[in-house]
Amino acid sequence: MSEQPETQDNKTQKTLNIPSFEQVEKLLANQSKQLPILFKSKRTLEAETAKQNTTSSNTPPPPPPVHNTPPSPVHNTLPPPFRNSPTPTVNILQPQPNAITSNQPIRRITAAGNTILVRPTQQKNPILKHIHNVPWEPSDYIKADFVVGQTTGLVYLSLRYHRLYPTYIYDRLTELQKSYVSRILLVYVDIDSYHDALREINRVAILSDFTLILAWSLEEAGRYLETYKSFEKKAPDLIRERVQDEYLAKMTDCLTQIKSLNKTDVLTLLSTFGSLKQIAEANSDQLAMCPGFGDQKVKRLQSAWKQPFLANKKLKK
Repeated sequence: MSEQPETQDNKTQKTLNIPSFEQVEKLLANQSKQLPILFKSKRTLEAETAKQNTTSSNTPPPPPPVHNTPPSPVHNTLPPPFRNSPTPTVNILQPQPNAITSNQPIRRITAAGNTILVRPTQQKNPILKHIHNVPWEPSDYIKADFVVGQTTGLVYLSLRYHRLYPTYIYDRLTELQKSYVSRILLVYVDIDSYHDALREINRVAILSDFTLILAWSLEEAGRYLETYKSFEKKAPDLIRERVQDEYLAKMTDCLTQIKSLNKTDVLTLLSTFGSLKQIAEANSDQLAMCPGFGDQKVKRLQSAWKQPFLANKKLKK
């Protein structure tokens, strides 16, 4: 075979560069990044969804946003039904015992417990130094000098003060005439010539319905106040006469009414004669034989049986 000579046309002929397989893949990958994918296959969508769920479960939730807002007022924190309700107002009044006006109501203070209430004008009274068994306290709301019970008021008077101011006791008793149920006038006798003054005070106490009590010392006056307060709630059985149902007690109460007869004489008569009938029927010689009975006592005993039961002759008719 003969070799063909090289011509000028063959030298000028262009060569075609065919890209390799790797270059083609790179080119396609670059185009896929630049152009958006408008349509995705079902398999691709499922793979992307699973990947997003896995990522969201592994990452912690974001923290809540912090707002630098000022604190809301108290009334906005209430529930809606109470937001429009008016806020109640409380008025606190401080007591002022020393500043009492005419428009303010006056409290009525009574002696409570075991405390004696004392009027301020009597706080320097020396009688308070002798009150040891019962506490006392001053009070501006009482009218009497001392209040020794729920309904018991006591007025204190010194005869020496009464001699200097004789009209004082009249004004005080008139002022307290309808204030207490039990009204007491305690008079301290501190002068020598007291008969005329006590006679006048006794008349005033009777007319004003006051109980008059005389004290001859400050200790005795203080003891009266303590006794009134201590026996405030006691029953009257301590001072009430006790009548016994026994025969001896009745005979003693009956025969001791005769002058100069005592309890020993009653026992002697009952042991000797046995009964009241036999004592009344006994003669003078039998009575004189009893120990402790003289002529005068026998005459008084026998005269008691002969006297009428009604001393007033008009009532006897």
